Amino acid sequence: MNYQILKNAARSLKKNGALIFTTLNGLFPLFHSVKEFVNSGSSEGVSNENTFDLMTFRDHSIYETEDDEGKKIKLHCNERYYVSSEITWLLKSLGFKSIDIIGAKLGAFSRGDKLSTEDFEMLVVAEK
Repeated sequence: MNYQILKNAARSLKKNGALIFTTLNGLFPLFHSVKEFVNSGSSEGVSNENTFDLMTFRDHSIYETEDDEGKKIKLHCNERYYVSSEITWLLKSLGFKSIDIIGAKLGAFSRGDKLSTEDFEMLVVAEK
């Protein structure tokens, strides 16, 4: 499904167009506990149910919260982490010529940041 999203985005771009997005950095869970990271910044309402699968690079978690009317709801999340070589391969297979993958501190993106194991996300800038 994620490949189809990238494919549709690539198809919709004009010549020399750019696709800019963030994705979860697959290096992060290899060096850190995703569960500890998610829970470190959380407040009430976040459940401790969190599992990371090294074979699929998917993190499954359940968040419990309340909606605006106070009704308790559970959100079942299924997030995919990627490594830079995998994103590069996917984008090249879709015809992108220039691909920059940059480290992304949460909420602070700069082309000057080199991707590291400390970055929870990575910023991807791909040009047709």
